Amino acid sequence: MSSSREPEPLLRGVPADRFGRGFTLIELLVALAVIGFALALFLGYKAPWSSALSLKTASETLASELRLARSEAIARNRPVFFVIDLEGHRYRIGGGAPHTLPGRMSIALLTLAGGRIGKTRGAIRFNPDGSSTGGRIVLAEGRRKVAVGVNWLTGRVRIADGQ
Repeated sequence: MSSSREPEPLLRGVPADRFGRGFTLIELLVALAVIGFALALFLGYKAPWSSALSLKTASETLASELRLARSEAIARNRPVFFVIDLEGHRYRIGGGAPHTLPGRMSIALLTLAGGRIGKTRGAIRFNPDGSSTGGRIVLAEGRRKVAVGVNWLTGRVRIADGQ
């Protein structure tokens, strides 16, 4: 009762011996090359860095922190000092933790003589009525400059580009 018929393939139109073959060496090499190329592009990608963007971000952060110091002075009904270390690129509000500014920027502080604490440090005092000692912090990177100013009468903080 043996039959001379060959076993019927699982899929019609595909020879039975095709199932046991797998991938060719060329197909594997092409697949590995494509994966390697995609991986090299992905790992080698570095987001473009813009000095203008980092300068704007730093100035907005600084202005926000100055506004926070003013708000704290009003809320606590006592003076709050915003102390900046020009050499160390750090600042702090009152006795709070120090915050760091980018080291690649140059920082200048323009304030009253009484607002200076040595050659490399200065402070802007915010009073409980919202006023302040006033001043201006200038951040520069290359040719670009941004000034963060504090009005002495109102304590309002403003950012001026290119000053």
